[in-house]
Amino acid sequence: MPAIQHNISLQPYNSLALQAKAEYFSSVSELDELLEALAFARDRGLAVTALGGGSNIVLAGDIAGLVIQLNLCGVSHRLDSANNAVEVTWGAGENWHQQVLRSLEQGWYGLENLSLIPGTMGAAPIQNIGAYGVELADLFVSLRAVDLLSGEVVSFDRDQCQFGYRDSLFKQAGRDRYIIVDITLRLSTEPSLNTAYPALDAAVVGYCAEHHLPAAAVTPKMVSQLVCTIRQQKLPDPNLLPNAGSFFKNPLVASEQLATLLAQFPQMPHYPQADGSAKVPAAWLIEQSGLKGAVRGRVAVHDQQALVLVNRGDASGAELMALAAEVRDAVTQGFGVILEIEPRVYGL
Repeated sequence: MPAIQHNISLQPYNSLALQAKAEYFSSVSELDELLEALAFARDRGLAVTALGGGSNIVLAGDIAGLVIQLNLCGVSHRLDSANNAVEVTWGAGENWHQQVLRSLEQGWYGLENLSLIPGTMGAAPIQNIGAYGVELADLFVSLRAVDLLSGEVVSFDRDQCQFGYRDSLFKQAGRDRYIIVDITLRLSTEPSLNTAYPALDAAVVGYCAEHHLPAAAVTPKMVSQLVCTIRQQKLPDPNLLPNAGSFFKNPLVASEQLATLLAQFPQMPHYPQADGSAKVPAAWLIEQSGLKGAVRGRVAVHDQQALVLVNRGDASGAELMALAAEVRDAVTQGFGVILEIEPRVYGL
């Protein structure tokens, strides 16, 4: 049985460094330990909350029941030489960015655009993480998870995960039912760059010009380094200024509403989608609402990136959620667009 602790501070376990406590807390590093912790919770009728790296959560208050921190590690792979591919399986507790770098060192390509995304491998499918033209779903093969209703370990393929934009089964119908224990992705053993995303394309062009390189000389490792540079310029380091990265999703606006908005705000950036809708940058909407850099006591909208809410020091989840509500209300009133919070909110 893994150690079960009582009344534990969760401030070290969330990248926003919000004050909150777990009624019970356990850190598990093996599947058997996870199953034993779940049995402890089941025998006592306790709710279960799973934590990975804590980089995509908001602790709005204390957490009742058992909080389980997942440290399930391990990496294995199966080569498919005939198709220049490799299927790699990671334990849910492995650090995402470290495994991106490890994959590049191994000559396994496809994750370079997703460099420096915080969090763990197990959390990645929940959010269907994506950046610079690549989504996890593009590379996904399968995952295994514990079904909290049956206590059994079950498998999901890509279709069963119901991936969408920053979305999956595990944020919808499967929310709070499954704890992911490992994931498998299919990567390429032959470099095939995806640099069409405007910000990344501009960075590649600039890098080539600065170093007098032809575009063909760009490698996946170079792309990873450029993505890291872009992200570091855009997003504050949570170790220096606690945050959860992008706090709001970029909203999708229907074609009719888009036409109305563009008539009123012709300078509004927008990115057409296949279904006729358009993605509008939430950061632009927040900035135009006059809230970029807004300070509210111990919390603030970051002064360089309006999409990021920060903890200026010992803030509570209630303070952060109040600021989030202010931002959402301002955007709704100004543009008729409803912003959706991207990280998972606990403790309400």
